[in-house]
Amino acid sequence: MSPSKVLIVFYSRNSSTERLAQAIAQGAAAEGAEVRLRRVREFVGPEVMRQVPDWAERAREMNARYEAPTEADAEWADAIVFGTPTRFGNMAGQMKSFLDQAGALWLKGSLVGKVAGVFTSSATQHGGQESTILTFLPVLMHLGFVIVGLPYSFQGQMGHAEVMGNSPYGASTVAGGDGSRQPSRIELEGARYQGRHVAGIASKLAA
Repeated sequence: MSPSKVLIVFYSRNSSTERLAQAIAQGAAAEGAEVRLRRVREFVGPEVMRQVPDWAERAREMNARYEAPTEADAEWADAIVFGTPTRFGNMAGQMKSFLDQAGALWLKGSLVGKVAGVFTSSATQHGGQESTILTFLPVLMHLGFVIVGLPYSFQGQMGHAEVMGNSPYGASTVAGGDGSRQPSRIELEGARYQGRHVAGIASKLAA
């Protein structure tokens, strides 16, 4: 089988979703995939961003590290893994805005049969990680994706020795109210596993 091409499209305001995105990329690369990391851009004005400390500065830093996702990226990929922080139990508006602009890809059927997965980060322990991923999936199904989660083969390896954000729907973490908590070892391992799993299935489907 030839290596798959995995696109990771994420939005992160602090660094927790970004850290999971990097771990997803590591897992996919370990499976032999060619990987592209892309950050969705803000759509709010500077007057809104100024209301949150360091938002504009962190956005500039991440935008310098990652290109914005394009239609060409989506058409290139065999698999796309989407990462978003939770917003009241749903995806962030920045990610929804990006997906709402995928109409041309939908019309052409460019995404039909590609593999997709979702990962997320929330501020609190029960802050909507699972509902964010579950409400993300209908959008992906409308676009024609084949959905891949984080199966219990990973959960079984890790056991239940510590609390973690991961679920069968996808990797996740808890960032804390101020965004200062970093993903734990087990949460990052879940993201790497998901990256490998997505890349492996994409490679099989491409073959």
